[in-house]
Amino acid sequence: MNFNGIAFDTYFKNYPDESGFFGKYGGVYVPDELKKAMEEITDAYFTICKSSKFIAELRKIRREFQGRPTPISYLERLSNSLGNVQLYVKREDLNHTGAHKLNHCMGEGLLAKYMGKKKIIAETGAGQHGVALATAAAYFGLECDIYMGAVDIKKQAPNVARMKILGANVVEVTHGLATLKEAVDAAFEAYGREYKDAIYCIGSVLGPHPFPMMVRDFQSVVGIEARAQFLEMTGELPDAVVACVGGGSNAMGIFSGFLNDPVDIYGIEPLGRGEKLGDHAASLKYGEEGIMHGFNSLMLKDENGEPAPVYSVASGLDYPSSGPEHAFLHDLGRVKYDVINDEETIDAFFTLSRMEGIIPAIESAHAVAYGIKLAKQMKKGSVLINLSGRGDKDMDYVIEKYGIR
Repeated sequence: MNFNGIAFDTYFKNYPDESGFFGKYGGVYVPDELKKAMEEITDAYFTICKSSKFIAELRKIRREFQGRPTPISYLERLSNSLGNVQLYVKREDLNHTGAHKLNHCMGEGLLAKYMGKKKIIAETGAGQHGVALATAAAYFGLECDIYMGAVDIKKQAPNVARMKILGANVVEVTHGLATLKEAVDAAFEAYGREYKDAIYCIGSVLGPHPFPMMVRDFQSVVGIEARAQFLEMTGELPDAVVACVGGGSNAMGIFSGFLNDPVDIYGIEPLGRGEKLGDHAASLKYGEEGIMHGFNSLMLKDENGEPAPVYSVASGLDYPSSGPEHAFLHDLGRVKYDVINDEETIDAFFTLSRMEGIIPAIESAHAVAYGIKLAKQMKKGSVLINLSGRGDKDMDYVIEKYGIR
């Protein structure tokens, strides 16, 4: 399929290019001493990603440790309540550790083992990436430092406890807004000091090359599985695919399976409390081109051109930029990016829980809310939603802030 001059049947061979760019987005904007580290990671990844031994070991891990493939569930009661549109969810909440994050964390852990590294360094917002990476570190016998904002540590206490039980060192970040951006800042600083013995395992399809490509490749298992499963279940492709977008790893995972198909694709960002700067984290909808954390993408800027303060009820989405591939797909128009606010998200959180017995992560509830909205607009057809994680981590916070609805 061709879209705005891009041939999507050969898309993954051409993007990113050798310098790590998706069009004008991406690249490697890091200090010179870290460029060598990025090159080391790139060379190692391109070596092992073609290795039958690495591929076989990763497949075994996914099958015997992660519990893949995860299923697709048909939301019969919810669909019937909305009309004639049929809703389905890809159940990444049933992946080991409760979210999609383990898909790339086990790959990154295997890469670290191949490179002879002793430690994994990472950031986390909602805690799912931290838990997944702590799990990978325990599996491969590696040290693990997880940087997390003080605000998120308070909101995500269950995941903090899980990381510590798994043996990770959780480093509290207190400067700035003490959320995801600051955690990334601190993790990058630590990596700059320890890159000879450690590997930085970023939590999404962002950061300097090769991370946007590498995380997308590891997450593509979601889209590959979902496409085959949906065809087997229904005999056709979904009319629409929906996923939440913060950094964008779960979204790129499922989108990758459908980019070359005649399927509408929607990436849903957090509108939070509203359109005022500082009240949301919708960088693709409201941002402009800018460089942060080693890559060029669309980002929210303050009056000085610096990354702006952001907010979302979902700790995993409160980041002032998004992955460079999402910015590229946004400009092409291949993916439609839209927003859902906090209130719509929490309503969807309770709706899915009550009608289908599935408690979603607040991040995933953004996609569920948009899927419901889309179903009300469409007269017929089907919508596949990526349920990127489970809501166990969010229950105490939701009850404290919103009560039981």
